[in-house]
Amino acid sequence: MLNSNLKAHEEWIKKAADDELNAKSILTHRDGAPSGVCFLSQQIAEKYLKALLVFHQKPFLKVHDLLDLETRLLETQPDVKTLHQGLVSLNRYYIETRYPGDYPDFSWQDADEAFKAASNIANFVKQRIHP
Repeated sequence: MLNSNLKAHEEWIKKAADDELNAKSILTHRDGAPSGVCFLSQQIAEKYLKALLVFHQKPFLKVHDLLDLETRLLETQPDVKTLHQGLVSLNRYYIETRYPGDYPDFSWQDADEAFKAASNIANFVKQRIHP
């Protein structure tokens, strides 16, 4: 249930900020797994993109595919395509960090790069919602 004091897009931003806080802590203290930061970074990007969709009153399904969210934003936010490479990079972390098997181990460099990409997406969204 949404907090009645916040607009729906702000709820998404608040959830993304929680993930940012956790990812920053793991990166700073190295007290978790790099794969956790990679997953949280994907989640940060997803939640910020969903915040922008909600801000523009655009519907979306319960999807985790960042490229699908990018496509849904193109009509109202065509410059979202400038984020494409970061979205491609982060998109893999939703599945690959959650399921054991044929996927690689993730390094701290992967975690740093994922968090940087997520931060770029967060800044992009914040600039459009709160210019």
